[in-house]
Amino acid sequence: MDKLEDFIRKNRSDFDFREPSPWLWKGIRAQIGNRRRSILWWSAAASVIVLLGISALFLFPGTGRGKVLKREEIIMNRNPQLMETEFYYNNLVNTLSNEAKPLLVRYPELRKELNSDMARIDSLCAEIKKDLRDNVSNQQVIEALINNYRIKTEILQEMLEMLKQKQNSQEKSKSHEI
Repeated sequence: MDKLEDFIRKNRSDFDFREPSPWLWKGIRAQIGNRRRSILWWSAAASVIVLLGISALFLFPGTGRGKVLKREEIIMNRNPQLMETEFYYNNLVNTLSNEAKPLLVRYPELRKELNSDMARIDSLCAEIKKDLRDNVSNQQVIEALINNYRIKTEILQEMLEMLKQKQNSQEKSKSHEI
């Protein structure tokens, strides 16, 4: 044990006979109250900052995507023809897909095969875009991307034409039935 501790234990009764004055206790209570208020204010400020940060993430979700998205945007902005082409083909694919959906209800295996083909082409497009990020000015990469979009639309157009012919032949056979 420490010498100070021994001394305090032996002489404890000598220390306990005096009590602090009431004005000293008031000062101590005031300091404790001020600390509690400051802790409360700091806690409230920290909560507000956390809430603002979370709100910013939800309001501006694009800021957390990192360099890949920014680099892709830069590539598209440098080549407006590519951006316009991609917009055109995406709209065309969406239009053809929406037109084919009601016809594909009768043919779930065909729909599954089409979705598989479209997913494969989408993964190829993603790989080509990755190459495009690596080499912005490579015309062959841009042509390969456009060619994949063309293939995608051709598959959709041929499938849609086939479905329409099938539907027409079924309607004709129903109209010829007695």
